[in-house]
Amino acid sequence: MADSKAEMRKPVFAKVDQLRPGTNGHTLTVKVVSSKMILQKGRGGRPDGPQMRQMRIAECLVGDETGMIVFTARNEQVDLLKPNTTVILRNAKIDMFKGSMRLSVDKWGRIEITDPADFTVKEDNNLSLVEYELVNVVEG
Repeated sequence: MADSKAEMRKPVFAKVDQLRPGTNGHTLTVKVVSSKMILQKGRGGRPDGPQMRQMRIAECLVGDETGMIVFTARNEQVDLLKPNTTVILRNAKIDMFKGSMRLSVDKWGRIEITDPADFTVKEDNNLSLVEYELVNVVEG
Protein backbone atom coordinates (compact mmCIF):
# COMPACT_ATOMS: atom_id res chain seq x y z
CA MET A 1 0.00 0.00 0.00
CA ALA A 2 1.45 3.36 -1.00
CA ASP A 3 1.84 6.05 1.63
CA SER A 4 -0.45 8.62 0.03
CA LYS A 5 -0.02 11.44 2.51
CA ALA A 6 3.72 11.66 1.88
CA GLU A 7 3.38 12.63 -1.76
CA MET A 8 2.12 16.16 -2.28
CA ARG A 9 -0.06 16.62 -5.30
CA LYS A 10 1.37 19.19 -7.66
CA PRO A 11 -1.30 21.73 -8.46
CA VAL A 12 -2.61 21.71 -11.98
CA PHE A 13 -2.51 25.25 -13.26
CA ALA A 14 -5.68 26.32 -15.04
CA LYS A 15 -6.10 28.97 -17.71
CA VAL A 16 -8.64 31.77 -17.39
CA ASP A 17 -10.69 30.56 -20.37
CA GLN A 18 -11.21 27.18 -18.64
CA LEU A 19 -13.09 28.73 -15.71
CA ARG A 20 -16.76 27.79 -15.45
CA PRO A 21 -19.61 28.86 -13.14
CA GLY A 22 -19.88 26.98 -9.86
CA THR A 23 -16.33 25.61 -9.90
CA ASN A 24 -13.58 25.94 -7.31
CA GLY A 25 -10.14 24.70 -6.40
CA HIS A 26 -8.46 26.58 -9.25
CA THR A 27 -4.76 27.42 -9.27
CA LEU A 28 -3.86 30.11 -11.79
CA THR A 29 -1.00 32.43 -12.62
CA VAL A 30 -2.45 35.78 -13.66
CA LYS A 31 -1.37 39.35 -14.28
CA VAL A 32 -3.31 42.16 -12.66
CA VAL A 33 -4.54 44.50 -15.40
CA SER A 34 -6.39 47.02 -13.23
CA SER A 35 -7.82 47.48 -9.76
CA LYS A 36 -10.79 49.58 -8.71
CA MET A 37 -11.81 50.09 -5.08
CA ILE A 38 -15.56 49.58 -4.79
CA LEU A 39 -15.99 49.59 -1.02
CA GLN A 40 -13.95 51.08 1.75
CA LYS A 41 -15.38 51.51 5.21
CA GLY A 42 -14.14 51.51 8.75
CA ARG A 43 -11.01 53.40 9.76
CA GLY A 44 -10.51 52.00 13.21
CA GLY A 45 -12.88 53.05 15.96
CA ARG A 46 -12.72 55.88 18.44
CA PRO A 47 -10.06 55.25 21.09
CA ASP A 48 -12.75 54.69 23.70
CA GLY A 49 -15.31 53.02 21.42
CA PRO A 50 -15.58 49.65 19.73
CA GLN A 51 -12.95 48.85 17.15
CA MET A 52 -14.47 49.21 13.68
CA ARG A 53 -13.25 46.49 11.41
CA GLN A 54 -11.89 47.91 8.24
CA MET A 55 -13.56 46.53 5.17
CA ARG A 56 -12.12 47.02 1.70
CA ILE A 57 -13.26 45.42 -1.51
CA ALA A 58 -11.69 46.01 -4.90
CA GLU A 59 -12.61 44.64 -8.30
CA CYS A 60 -9.43 43.70 -10.11
CA LEU A 61 -9.20 42.65 -13.71
CA VAL A 62 -6.79 39.73 -13.87
CA GLY A 63 -5.87 37.58 -16.80
CA ASP A 64 -3.51 35.42 -18.79
CA GLU A 65 -2.91 34.77 -22.47
CA THR A 66 -6.37 33.14 -22.81
CA GLY A 67 -8.58 35.84 -21.30
CA MET A 68 -9.48 38.05 -18.34
CA ILE A 69 -11.87 37.85 -15.40
CA VAL A 70 -12.86 40.13 -12.56
CA PHE A 71 -11.22 39.09 -9.27
CA THR A 72 -12.93 40.32 -6.10
CA ALA A 73 -10.14 41.26 -3.66
CA ARG A 74 -11.01 41.71 0.01
CA ASN A 75 -9.10 43.59 2.70
CA GLU A 76 -5.37 42.70 2.66
CA GLN A 77 -5.80 41.00 -0.75
CA VAL A 78 -6.33 44.51 -2.18
CA ASP A 79 -2.70 45.37 -1.34
CA LEU A 80 -1.39 42.30 -3.22
CA LEU A 81 -3.38 42.84 -6.40
CA LYS A 82 -1.70 45.93 -7.79
CA PRO A 83 -1.73 46.60 -11.54
CA ASN A 84 1.12 44.94 -13.46
CA THR A 85 1.77 42.49 -10.62
CA THR A 86 1.86 38.78 -11.45
CA VAL A 87 0.22 36.58 -8.81
CA ILE A 88 -0.50 32.92 -8.26
CA LEU A 89 -4.04 32.33 -7.03
CA ARG A 90 -4.30 29.06 -5.13
CA ASN A 91 -7.63 27.34 -4.47
CA ALA A 92 -9.56 30.16 -6.15
CA LYS A 93 -13.28 29.81 -6.75
CA ILE A 94 -15.92 31.20 -9.06
CA ASP A 95 -18.71 33.28 -7.53
CA MET A 96 -21.68 34.42 -9.57
CA PHE A 97 -22.60 38.10 -9.40
CA LYS A 98 -25.62 39.29 -11.39
CA GLY A 99 -25.25 36.36 -13.76
CA SER A 100 -21.54 36.81 -14.46
CA MET A 101 -18.46 35.06 -13.14
CA ARG A 102 -16.16 36.58 -10.55
CA LEU A 103 -13.00 34.94 -9.26
CA SER A 104 -12.16 35.06 -5.56
CA VAL A 105 -9.89 33.49 -2.96
CA ASP A 106 -11.40 32.86 0.47
CA LYS A 107 -9.72 31.77 3.69
CA TRP A 108 -9.05 28.32 2.22
CA GLY A 109 -6.94 29.76 -0.60
CA ARG A 110 -3.83 31.85 -0.99
CA ILE A 111 -2.47 34.65 -3.13
CA GLU A 112 1.26 34.73 -3.81
CA ILE A 113 3.17 37.42 -5.66
CA THR A 114 5.47 35.79 -8.18
CA ASP A 115 7.97 36.75 -10.90
CA PRO A 116 6.54 38.80 -13.75
CA ALA A 117 4.91 36.49 -16.27
CA ASP A 118 6.08 36.56 -19.85
CA PHE A 119 2.60 36.39 -21.37
CA THR A 120 0.43 39.22 -22.63
CA VAL A 121 -3.07 39.31 -21.20
CA LYS A 122 -5.75 38.64 -23.81
CA GLU A 123 -7.90 41.67 -23.09
CA ASP A 124 -10.55 41.02 -25.73
CA ASN A 125 -11.86 37.93 -23.94
CA ASN A 126 -13.34 39.12 -20.64
CA LEU A 127 -15.16 36.17 -19.07
CA SER A 128 -16.91 38.47 -16.59
CA LEU A 129 -18.78 40.08 -19.49
CA VAL A 130 -20.42 36.76 -20.39
CA GLU A 131 -23.86 36.49 -18.81
CA TYR A 132 -25.03 33.11 -17.64
CA GLU A 133 -28.64 32.29 -17.08
CA LEU A 134 -28.91 30.29 -13.90
CA VAL A 135 -31.06 27.29 -14.69
CA ASN A 136 -32.40 25.13 -11.90
CA VAL A 137 -32.16 21.49 -12.90
CA VAL A 138 -34.98 19.48 -11.37
CA GLU A 139 -34.05 15.88 -10.75
CA GLY A 140 -36.91 13.74 -12.11
